[in-house]
Amino acid sequence: MFHQTESNLSNFYIAGINYKKTDASIRGRFAVNNDQYASILQVAPQFGISECFILSTCNRTEIYGFADDVNQLIKLLCTQTSGSYETFISLNYFCKGKAAIQHLYEVGAGLGSQILGDYEIIGQIKQAVKISKKFGFVGTFTERLVNCVLQSTKEIKNQTALSGGTVSVSFAAVQYIKKNIIDIASKKILLLGVGKIGRNTCKNLVDYLGATNLTLINRSEEKAAELASELSLQYASMSEVPTFITNSDIILVATNATEPVILASHLNGAGKKLIIDLSIPYNVEPAAGLLNNVTLVNVDELSKLKDETLQKREAEVPRAKEIIAEHMREFVEWSELRRNAPVLRAVKQKLFDMHNCQIFLTAAQSGLSHPAPVPFTENTILNTADDASSKMTINQFAIHRVIKNMAVKMRKQHQPGCSYIEAINDFITTHRN
Repeated sequence: MFHQTESNLSNFYIAGINYKKTDASIRGRFAVNNDQYASILQVAPQFGISECFILSTCNRTEIYGFADDVNQLIKLLCTQTSGSYETFISLNYFCKGKAAIQHLYEVGAGLGSQILGDYEIIGQIKQAVKISKKFGFVGTFTERLVNCVLQSTKEIKNQTALSGGTVSVSFAAVQYIKKNIIDIASKKILLLGVGKIGRNTCKNLVDYLGATNLTLINRSEEKAAELASELSLQYASMSEVPTFITNSDIILVATNATEPVILASHLNGAGKKLIIDLSIPYNVEPAAGLLNNVTLVNVDELSKLKDETLQKREAEVPRAKEIIAEHMREFVEWSELRRNAPVLRAVKQKLFDMHNCQIFLTAAQSGLSHPAPVPFTENTILNTADDASSKMTINQFAIHRVIKNMAVKMRKQHQPGCSYIEAINDFITTHRN
């Protein structure tokens, strides 16, 4: 049994697999749906994990959190996946501390996506953290980090063209159809699944292909009905899937199921079809692609599509990294100050105790003023004192100045013991002067 790990930057890890070393079939073994996510968080304390979140998309599965060793996080993740711990560690990447937070910043900006600058990833990060927070696994550090990542990606989006144009897996599917299908208006299209990716795909089909002969089917029929009404399309119930599979010319699948929802047996002898599987793990049985009447395309194949938009995005990468570096510096400074806060609080209290001890009472009897003690609170650790002269005595102002200098030195030198001694000496010297 592991002990609970402190949430310090030095203990923050990320471990994951992505498209760079694995194909979609492997990534599918480690994809985590909401039910699996909940189960992982329920057993997390058994692995000594009290703060973590999991990002699972078509491109990657990553776990972020605090641990004494990265294997704690990896073993926790693999408790609920069909893929094994041994397979994961043979293909994974991991990093800790500043490298780990830089990784999250770059993932959030779309620098690590199969399609460079894919802005959908930031919504997936927000959703992942939302689930973890619901179960009590997001603390001050993680919440602050993710908020800083969101600010960074917003600035990148506003100040660069990294996410300019329209390029995403859902749009790549539309490009593929446009390039390979003649007389699209006459084709019957079926879309299975209207989650975020399915919804974006649906809107792209309507906006860029003018698709009207499009039927939506979703596990929750109400969601399909709502989107169909919004876009003036048709919808059907799950019970009608076999009929629509047979009758459709183009089928797009974004169901996010744990097992294939379209099998080769559904398609054998059902006429010529283009099937685009946008799901991880695959939601179309791979054997379906071996049928003579079926062209089966998955997310990895779609992500290989290149165009001028991607070339323009690549030119924006250096500026995006500059913005990330700026935001990272601010977060690291906050993290280091947070780490030093207990020492700063203790030293400040000690200085106030000294301020009220006999040596200062003796000094007061010699003609120096000695005010009543000022209550100590955490919020006053680094208070500046622009108008302090009207509210504090010399000794009180000296305490605040000494603590502020101590905080600066601790950020630079990382020597709390030496800083403690220096702070005491500085205060005594200031008083004597």
